[in-house]
Amino acid sequence: MVNHRDIDMSIVSKDTTFLGYRRENGRVGVRNHVIILPLDDLSNAAAEAVAHNIKGAMAIPHPYGRLQFGADLELHFRTLIGAGCNPNVAAVVVIGIEDGWTKKVVDGIATTGKPVVGFGIEGHGDHETIMKASKAAREFVQWASEKQREVCPIHELWVSTKCGESDTTSGCGANPTVGNAFDKLHPLGNYLCFGETSEITGGEKIVAERCKTTEVRDKFMFMFNRYQDMINRHKTSDLSDSQPTKGNIAGGLTTIEEKALGNIQKIGKKCTVDGVIDKAEMPTHPGLWFMDSSSAAAEMVTLCAASGYAVHFFPTGQGNVIGNPIVPVIKICANPRTVRLMSEHIDVDTSGLLQREINLDQAGDKLLECMLRTANGRLTAAEALGHREFVLTRLFESA
Repeated sequence: MVNHRDIDMSIVSKDTTFLGYRRENGRVGVRNHVIILPLDDLSNAAAEAVAHNIKGAMAIPHPYGRLQFGADLELHFRTLIGAGCNPNVAAVVVIGIEDGWTKKVVDGIATTGKPVVGFGIEGHGDHETIMKASKAAREFVQWASEKQREVCPIHELWVSTKCGESDTTSGCGANPTVGNAFDKLHPLGNYLCFGETSEITGGEKIVAERCKTTEVRDKFMFMFNRYQDMINRHKTSDLSDSQPTKGNIAGGLTTIEEKALGNIQKIGKKCTVDGVIDKAEMPTHPGLWFMDSSSAAAEMVTLCAASGYAVHFFPTGQGNVIGNPIVPVIKICANPRTVRLMSEHIDVDTSGLLQREINLDQAGDKLLECMLRTANGRLTAAEALGHREFVLTRLFESA
């Protein structure tokens, strides 16, 4: 017989600490990256050349940044600046095709006080740009290598969540494990985040009822209805090729409503939804935040990184290999078949839940223990395997 402990008997409390990197603006990170950040697709080659030259620097290539405009361009800048501002990043070298937009990203990151410098390729060429950027990156890497971890209170750890390749074990095991962990972190004053707007379809009223205030509820429903309006503008109510995915269906989820009810398990039983943010926006106070965001795994985790979150919980059923270059992604799985066949990708095995070997409270503590080990420096499976998926969200096509 499993010994059921009260939820307050958690391995985390207000006195729990972890070893983090204190940044210039007071935020705490769990990694110490020096990143080479291309502003646009034309700058990827130069950024990767710099990272090849300087061991310890990491390039983050992506395919966008040219001929974007309006809200789409604003989101592009917000995501890149947010990525550079993330507390897991010690210093940044920005490379762009031209000086103006490059400076915009540099200036945005510089508000944190961390070292950042930018280089434009036009009028200089790759050779000169790579040479100058490599010199700056080498100085940043050596500077960052002397940074020491320090003891930090648990409430300074920002945690986000998103699930992927869900199946019936997700809603019954992995997602409730995240919810249990969130229920334990929420009263401690942590910044928490969930999203995946499309995957709340059919369960939006449940989330709305969990909103702390009328203002928060109205903003949540505005975000959800905005998504529905986008679907209607494309004159389709049939998302069967996307939601649920073929993998979801193979795993036993037949409707988006079923998927939504499982997805919502990640916000626990006790948490209130304390705020709502748009894509890549930064929350302004502790609590659980809903972010209007894509359900595509790499896009959502990238947005969470840009919003300032330092650790990510990723429950999966059928198995998803997603990682991120900035934020360590912790994989949780309750499907014994996936744990057996894809064990190298799983950080927290909660298959014992469905086999009645452990209870939900114990599963939540198992995840929190892994979170603390990760925050203290242990590499996640995705990090060890080299998964660095960085995918920008687009709102509409380029001009």
